[in-house]
Amino acid sequence: MYDPSKQYRCTIIRGKSQKEMDDLLPAYAKVIDEICPCSHQDFETLFNEAFKRYLPESERIKKNLDNHRTEISGKLFGMYYFAEDGMVYESERTQKYLEDNDQPAFFKDICFKMQFPNGMQKVSTTVAKRVEDEISVRPNAFVLKLLQIAQTAGVTITKKALGYYVLNSLDVLQGHANPYEVLEAIVKDQKDGIEHDISVPGKASSYTHQHINEQINYLELANLIRVTEDKRVILNPNESEAISLFTSVYKDKPEFDVYEYDLGNAEIRKEFQFKWDAYYARLSQYAQNFKTSSVALLFEEKKSIEETKKSRVNLTEFGDEGETLVYNYEKSRVAAYNTRLANKVLSLGKTRGIGYDIQSVIAEPGDEAEFVKYIEVKSTKRLTSPDLSDPLWVDSLNITRNEWIAAQQHKEYYAIYRVFFTREGATVFVINNVAEKIKDGRIQVTPMTYRVDFSNSSVDKEIPIRNEES
Repeated sequence: MYDPSKQYRCTIIRGKSQKEMDDLLPAYAKVIDEICPCSHQDFETLFNEAFKRYLPESERIKKNLDNHRTEISGKLFGMYYFAEDGMVYESERTQKYLEDNDQPAFFKDICFKMQFPNGMQKVSTTVAKRVEDEISVRPNAFVLKLLQIAQTAGVTITKKALGYYVLNSLDVLQGHANPYEVLEAIVKDQKDGIEHDISVPGKASSYTHQHINEQINYLELANLIRVTEDKRVILNPNESEAISLFTSVYKDKPEFDVYEYDLGNAEIRKEFQFKWDAYYARLSQYAQNFKTSSVALLFEEKKSIEETKKSRVNLTEFGDEGETLVYNYEKSRVAAYNTRLANKVLSLGKTRGIGYDIQSVIAEPGDEAEFVKYIEVKSTKRLTSPDLSDPLWVDSLNITRNEWIAAQQHKEYYAIYRVFFTREGATVFVINNVAEKIKDGRIQVTPMTYRVDFSNSSVDKEIPIRNEES
């Protein structure tokens, strides 16, 4: 029988604030993509040296750099893995993020694969202790299922309640409780006017709630929940599909079976660590279903899903939310200058090979008002808004060869519009004259792929492979 009074502090790796996580993710991805694959021996030096530029001078110490490398980008985010061939490779999760720039989707995948016990912490002590204590749960799937049935029942769940009844509950962490009996216990205590809290004698509140805050932070970064000002935790109805995928597995045992390894054996611990790192670095089975829409980011508790959608211009009309947003903005901007010129704003995102998505006009006082302006739109999604006043803030995006050529060719008439979809709405950063900024060092460009053209004179050997005859 479920007994919430049996408390158990099941920690995870400590991360940063939501804002820091949103800002650090592109930096981690850029560094790891730059240096991997590389050898085990070189990885530490290469990462630490490359990551220095994203930190204030006072934080560029080895201990801090090591924490970013091993704990957060490695163990917690699974952005790379150590292979048994002596090399370090970037993970599938990193590759997908670099392709789609969908930060909530990145965190959804992390939340889906999160389990206790796991290989994130020291195997010989922490992980072995979790096994000894029979811990076995997918915590985020359990939390979302509880919130789902609580919502149906009209029951309020607070952040404090999630901590006490779920994330710090031994019965839940051992897989011995189900969300329905947990909700029943919460409702009973609410009726009796009882409010429990986590407490550890001699420890500050920040210590006792750290692991709770971290886990709820990641669910919020994944855009699956919101924590209100009065500390209620509510589901994001615009993410119902992703939430359903989580709740479909809440009964299941953790996907990676830690219990099949003898953690008392040093060689097997080493094998376990390689296997866990490789497993966690792979995308979950539902990763392709975790795409985040801009409407989902805009969820407001007081609005219905339909009202939220109506409050936003139809951003899928042209197939790309960012392109449509910028197209509508340019049409309005140009029309405000001269209605006659508005028809010169063209959406060309589906036209392949031209190197830009929108053709507009300068539409500013002067002789160049009707000059053509070429705009390439690059969109990303994250929970929080970037802060341009932060001198260390950095962002990365990929451009094609045709976009590179267009930027060089059109110079001051070419711009990149970087669109950030966040829970506050959309923000567009305009980067004019990309070619000039590259020349003066304000933009750094790294060649990422090479096309290899070859002819018959290059071929050394031909190996015919034929289907075997039956």
